[in-house]
Amino acid sequence: MYLKRIRDFREDNDLKQVEIAQFLNMKQPQYARYESGKRDFPLDILIKLAEFYNTSTDYLLGLTNEIKPYPKIKTTKKETR
Repeated sequence: MYLKRIRDFREDNDLKQVEIAQFLNMKQPQYARYESGKRDFPLDILIKLAEFYNTSTDYLLGLTNEIKPYPKIKTTKKETR
């Protein structure tokens, strides 16, 4: 299910796999393997896609139907260490 959501976001934004691959600093065949399910998305890539599409990783993974992203967490200087 989540692969369809990721592909749908790309297609709804009239983007090609090569464009998303460039954004993620990878080659198109590597991105195609992720999008087709031949390889699992690494967490850092999933986070970048959620930020790029302005949604949450939970939505991309099919854990919620709420498209809007969660509010950002404000960190204090203590937390950033």
